[in-house]
Amino acid sequence: MTTLVLTVVGDDRAGLVAAVAEVIDSHGGNWENSQLAELAGAFAGIIEVSVAAHRADALRDALSQLEGLVTVAVPGHEEATDASPDRLFTFGVLGNDRPGIVRELSSTLSDRGVSIERMTSETRDAAMAGGRLFEATISAVVPASVDVDALVEELERLAHELQVDVTRRD
Repeated sequence: MTTLVLTVVGDDRAGLVAAVAEVIDSHGGNWENSQLAELAGAFAGIIEVSVAAHRADALRDALSQLEGLVTVAVPGHEEATDASPDRLFTFGVLGNDRPGIVRELSSTLSDRGVSIERMTSETRDAAMAGGRLFEATISAVVPASVDVDALVEELERLAHELQVDVTRRD
């Protein structure tokens, strides 16, 4: 079996997911995992599909016919560099919205070799105080070589600078 990773981006409309699922099924593919969302009238998602190796090219070609909606990649497999397993670290961020929050947080993680596995974020009206609130939940893969306590201290220092709250959730 071959694993394909599809990215789906386009104007949101009824039947979009069904169209992608139909093409996958008609080529013998299996929809494994996905994250799909509608944001401000646009639809975006990522889908992991398994398919027999001899049918992968035909599936790629068929998906490309969906009005420029789907991009297909074959994920690479990197060898682990640490003897100990990586750990998952999850934290939340909440504070007044302003430009640069995601840039600062993601740079801090990246500088330490920490990779974001999943991130959800939203902005919303701050009911009592006025203005907008930024809220995010970030799950990151921390290599065994990184001290999680030191990472938490660095995120807390950054949170103070950004004037947001960072809460460990793991």
